[in-house]
Amino acid sequence: MRDFQSQLSARMQQARISTREQTSQLGLQIGAEHCLLSLREAGEIVAVGTIAAVPLTQPWFLGLANVRGNLVSVVDLAQLRGHGPTVIDKQCRIIAFGPSLAFNGAVLVSRVLGLRDLAAMTLQPAPVQGRMANRYRDTDGVTWRQLDVSALIADPQFLQVGR
Repeated sequence: MRDFQSQLSARMQQARISTREQTSQLGLQIGAEHCLLSLREAGEIVAVGTIAAVPLTQPWFLGLANVRGNLVSVVDLAQLRGHGPTVIDKQCRIIAFGPSLAFNGAVLVSRVLGLRDLAAMTLQPAPVQGRMANRYRDTDGVTWRQLDVSALIADPQFLQVGR
């Protein structure tokens, strides 16, 4: 597992500095959905450890976690989007938001699926507005929704964690 994370981290770093940066995306599974996350918006990826619950918050706000010495708020994005809560298992990961966003937050994802190339996908018509901006279809016929973290952290519902 550590080798996989090290390799993924190295590939993400390489993709950040490559000329194809805009087409390299991190593939995620959030609930039952396949999602894409821009490498510019992705920060640290860590296994789910202790998450300190915060009283009187929305059910989708899981609490606070220490991610490499930084305290971040953790949101179950599947639950925020109206699906059931994510069952935390050994494949789940916490993905902190990238430093360029200047927001100490993170999302819980069911699985990290590795890097995906948008150039090899087809943009689907009728993009979804909001947190999932565009839809793409890969060569296997899988539909991927692009997660827009910038829009997410500006969403009043996301910012209102109190009950």
